Amino acid sequence: MRLIMCLIAVFLTLALSARADSLSAEDEASFRDVIADQIAAFRADDAARAYSHAAPVIRQIFPDAERFMGMVRQAYQPVYRPQSYDFGKAGFSASGRPIQRVTIVGPDGLTYEAIYTMERQPDGTWQINGCALVRSPDINA
Repeated sequence: MRLIMCLIAVFLTLALSARADSLSAEDEASFRDVIADQIAAFRADDAARAYSHAAPVIRQIFPDAERFMGMVRQAYQPVYRPQSYDFGKAGFSASGRPIQRVTIVGPDGLTYEAIYTMERQPDGTWQINGCALVRSPDINA
């Protein structure tokens, strides 16, 4: 019995590790589509469309589209009004959450890295569960 329990534990560990080490091409494409559409909505000041990509935890913090947009305008100017952006690698955070890296040139002309945390919804779609914005070192000097 103990051997069987150990084998089950090893199997589950391997199964979870395999899942955590890779994302499907469809998942990565979905990340890009969701993020690009949210950025397009920000550029168009379409609060409802931008908010539609926010995961439930974000909606709990910001219970309506206008409050959400106000937060983005104030704290995420590079995401709200990017001059340009380019998708980097998708992968997993140290805690195992799916992430998508995006390099953004903000309205100030400076480069930022946005790290989007993604969350799969019960219907299988992906939504944005958070975004960490970091000023990139100046590499144009």
